[in-house]
Amino acid sequence: MKSTAACLITLTGLIAPTCIVPGWQVLAAELETNSQTNSQTATTADPETDTAAAHPSTGTAAPWIEKAVLHHVEANDFRGQLDKQALLQLIDSGKQLFNARFTRLDGAGRPMATQAIIPTKRKRASRSVFSRTAGLDANACASCHNVPVVGGAGDFAVNVFVSEGFEHTDFDSTDPQFSNERNTNHLFGAGLVELLAREMTRELRAERTRALAEARITGERVRIALSAKGVDYGTLLAYPDGRVDPTGIEGVDHDLVLRPFTHKGVMTSLRQFTINALNHHHGMQAEERFGARWTGQADHDEDGLPNEISAGDVSALVAWQASLAPPSEKHPVDTRWQDAAIAGRRHFDDAGCNACHLPYLPLTSLEFADPGPLDAAGTLRRGEASDAVYSLELLDWAARLKRDENGHYKIPLFGDLKRHVIADRQIASLGNELLSQRFVQRNVFMTTELWGVASTAPYGHRGDLTTLTDIIDAHGGEARASRDAWKAMTALQQNQLIAWLKTLVIEP
Repeated sequence: MKSTAACLITLTGLIAPTCIVPGWQVLAAELETNSQTNSQTATTADPETDTAAAHPSTGTAAPWIEKAVLHHVEANDFRGQLDKQALLQLIDSGKQLFNARFTRLDGAGRPMATQAIIPTKRKRASRSVFSRTAGLDANACASCHNVPVVGGAGDFAVNVFVSEGFEHTDFDSTDPQFSNERNTNHLFGAGLVELLAREMTRELRAERTRALAEARITGERVRIALSAKGVDYGTLLAYPDGRVDPTGIEGVDHDLVLRPFTHKGVMTSLRQFTINALNHHHGMQAEERFGARWTGQADHDEDGLPNEISAGDVSALVAWQASLAPPSEKHPVDTRWQDAAIAGRRHFDDAGCNACHLPYLPLTSLEFADPGPLDAAGTLRRGEASDAVYSLELLDWAARLKRDENGHYKIPLFGDLKRHVIADRQIASLGNELLSQRFVQRNVFMTTELWGVASTAPYGHRGDLTTLTDIIDAHGGEARASRDAWKAMTALQQNQLIAWLKTLVIEP
């Protein structure tokens, strides 16, 4: 193994500390020796007494084995354009991994690694396997994503605590000076959301390219309004020498990459989100980030098990999440509910809620490439591995998507894939965090898509608001005018608006 680290890597513009410092070499060497010894022991074990051994008659794993991952997905088996059969096979593997209850025999646990998204060593071994705050905090992805079904949101009891620190980060307090508390988002329609973000990123970057070209040709500064799919993202100033002034950009990072996942809008892709979560919550480290390429080690967390999650495993998890059907708007049987919901939708529009919660965004293509084109170091990008491309149109639910007059798919997410200031001095409960996350201001959050909102209480980024009325009341900042319009409604009108929101469901 390497005696010192050489893994200063750039991920989202940040530099990681060295992966190994001399004080850890002895412990790391001991763990590696133990791992080799254990491996040798396993190959000579008695199959009748060793629970990890193969069954003597069939050669398959014993049915009582305390291991969740019996084989890894090979990315090379799912490369190129996938047909429906191959896609469904990949999705099924991802479903099994999402529900798998990882154990130490799989590699669960990270005794010498933190939960940081950049591979980071601990200063000393963790005191316990599980920690409700700093993690590990779950055995399975489905432990948190299960409301109303697997892949859904989570109750307040399974909130996570996000710390952006890259040093030793064991903390046993929920005090907001150490971390940001986050409620679990649902994943239904996530594949469509990522495709929208990719297309909108291309549109914004194309506008930047045109502005730079015009400035170079004219020799004058060029200021343009940035927009994608009807959503405004401020302005950009381009100079003839190729420089840009990004200070007028709003609601998206200055690199113009839309990051549609998490409450703060800081995760680019399902792949990045998956790799982060596997390490944070389970101590299952993906080879593509925590393996030899970036850390110089096959067993970065020093738990004795190298290469815990293959690139194919990540691809399978991405495919399953991307395949989840988008939430829908149900049509109540109760005629009173029908009438109330129709009126409530009008009140929603009249209050200006649809300025951010756009009824739909147009999507040109359902072709999903994984790895994708926009990820940073530590997450595979297109061309770096066995790329797979599959059309979400192969899935049964795709036939229910409506199209606009241009033939584009109408994705009814009731969102805008944009960050907004959501608190002010008078209405501050959604902006009272002490730490910024990924350099996003503390009172700025991504517009929450409303599809599925009836199925995913509690509400707010901390999940500490139990009703839709409560979360609407908590809107401040850029949403203050709509909130005030809501407060000015009669009790009947408010009740009707809630009746409509209660039709936006995740179908089991």
